[in-house]
Amino acid sequence: MSTDIQATASCHCGAVQLEFTMASGLDSMRRCDCSLCRRIKPAAVTARVGELEVTSGEELLSLYQFNTMVAKHYFCSKCGTHTHHQRRSNPNEFGINVGCLHDADPRLAGEAKWSDGINHPSDR
Repeated sequence: MSTDIQATASCHCGAVQLEFTMASGLDSMRRCDCSLCRRIKPAAVTARVGELEVTSGEELLSLYQFNTMVAKHYFCSKCGTHTHHQRRSNPNEFGINVGCLHDADPRLAGEAKWSDGINHPSDR
């Protein structure tokens, strides 16, 4: 049984810092095969909207949206790191890039569940 965990994350250059509650810990980790995720390949853990705070560098975040314009993908404008996104599958959740987590082994991302972003219900 997993529990919620307080966590921190940052971009590569450290300008953008996040604090959040990781819903269900690493058990929430998943990957997506949509056209963007196939290119940037982040595995993501879950944080509920309202449980994520950008503690530093919010002004440096760049927003990227495509297709249905529901998902919001955030990148550090200095180093280009994809830090997090607000999900299209559940806009009440953020996905935080596992590679940005402090004190987490990014090799765990190989154990992530897959989401079918290619055949997303919103695209039908």
